[in-house]
Amino acid sequence: MPIRRRDRAAATGSDDVPSTRRRDALLAADLQDVSPLLRAAPALAAIGLVTLADLLSGSSTYLAPLMVVVPSVAALTLRPRELLMTCLLGLLVMFALNRYYDRVTAPSDSRFLFGATISYIVLSAFSAFVAELRMRRAAAFAAVSSVAEAAQRALLSQPDPVVGPLRLSVRYVSAADAARIGGDLYSVLDTPHGTRVLVGDVRGKGLGAVQTAAVVLGAFREAAYDEERLPDVAARIEASMHRHVADGEFTTALFAEFHASGPVDLVHLGHVPPIRVHADGRVEELEAADPWLPLGLGDLATDGAPCSTAVPFGPQEVLVLCTDGVIEAKGRRSGAFYPLAERVGPLVKDGWRSLTDLDTAVARLYADLLAHTGGGLGDDALLLLITRPAPSAR
Repeated sequence: MPIRRRDRAAATGSDDVPSTRRRDALLAADLQDVSPLLRAAPALAAIGLVTLADLLSGSSTYLAPLMVVVPSVAALTLRPRELLMTCLLGLLVMFALNRYYDRVTAPSDSRFLFGATISYIVLSAFSAFVAELRMRRAAAFAAVSSVAEAAQRALLSQPDPVVGPLRLSVRYVSAADAARIGGDLYSVLDTPHGTRVLVGDVRGKGLGAVQTAAVVLGAFREAAYDEERLPDVAARIEASMHRHVADGEFTTALFAEFHASGPVDLVHLGHVPPIRVHADGRVEELEAADPWLPLGLGDLATDGAPCSTAVPFGPQEVLVLCTDGVIEAKGRRSGAFYPLAERVGPLVKDGWRSLTDLDTAVARLYADLLAHTGGGLGDDALLLLITRPAPSAR
């Protein structure tokens, strides 16, 4: 049965962005996707509260001039024209309270009312200027943020759901920081030497981390086709980092090489070990017998070199690769790290059955991660699920 290529936006899990990320994105865009009435709600609430306070305090207490708080509140969420209209409403309410409830008639009260009105008008004009300035800065921030994230998305090109003998499902979420970019990276390539996978995590965040990720991925996409041995691929990337990345920067990495059948070869360079999930839900953490230093720190070793380890991998098993943003995600209440090895078995054990089941498995695992953290992530998180069905099932 032919396998259709899925929509890439769906494969990245864009529909499952946490609510906190959605909220932060709207704030970064200056609430452009929120209705005017909702944006005006804080200022309207201020008008209502001042009115209620004046009414409850009695006509002998003169609280209507407190309406001067309305322009300042409106400047936080409204556009300049919306702000002026809301401030005009506040001014009319203040006049109505003065005339029909507080009954300001004494000359001294009239002078006070005149001063309060002038102050209100001046503050409204200044608040409109502040709102315009806020909108321009928010637009500039949104532009920079979206360009940075688009650059990272282009760098981490989404692999097809089937690459060589493998079925894949990926869930990648950037951290909810200002730039929304980080250093998690992955790539899956079908080469003459087998289907090769790289998952890595660059030290740090921001544009520097993306630059390092670009160096690592670019070197991998060349070396994976040229080098026959997987450790030699890692050595090529190491050399490239020494040429193009500042001293002291490093990238943890895990390399995997798959063939049509047989074991999977793994090279551990300081990265989170993968997890093999059997069809019955049993879990094995594939720790390296002889792990090596992260990419960029290889020159610290006096002798030796990274080596590969062959691990059995059958057609009814799921290999789970991730970055430390997953295993170091803290619980909202307990503060404990996410127990991936304890949770992953029942969540992904049926992923080997089909591409749909594999997508469902990664969605369940990601949803469980968000439930653990309370809906948001403090670091980049990458989940890559891999299966290799029997040749007759492909």
